[in-house]
Amino acid sequence: MKQLYVNSLDIPQIHRFAVGFDRMFDELARTAGTLNSSNYPPYNIVRIAETEYEIEVAVAGFAEDELDVEMQNGELFVRGESKSADTRVGNYLHQGIAARDFTRTFALADNVEVKGASVKNGILTIKLEVFIPEAEKPKKIAITFQK
Repeated sequence: MKQLYVNSLDIPQIHRFAVGFDRMFDELARTAGTLNSSNYPPYNIVRIAETEYEIEVAVAGFAEDELDVEMQNGELFVRGESKSADTRVGNYLHQGIAARDFTRTFALADNVEVKGASVKNGILTIKLEVFIPEAEKPKKIAITFQK
């Protein structure tokens, strides 16, 4: 059996064969753009329940005023800007704890809302919830019997 490997997604080529999927292709292109980001800081994505998720980002060493979480145009931006690195006294013999600035971007689906963010033990936890619109929820249809 021959296996097919897809190395890249050529969205303009797919447009020739699919009509009405423009929004989905735009989402794929936007999401693919975030795949080339660095590995810093490390993070986890946890599914808590059917409609609840958490993103955990390692932010040890960042103060409260050095972190920012923002949602804009379907993307979640987590930013860290270390202001205390310039005020440290002394010469490091070894510096293994990274304190560099970062921006981590997560593409969110249309129905995802950020419910809150908190830091505990150096881990920034962002709580997300998927809301299902009324139009997409299952609807019971009443059956009437005629005599």
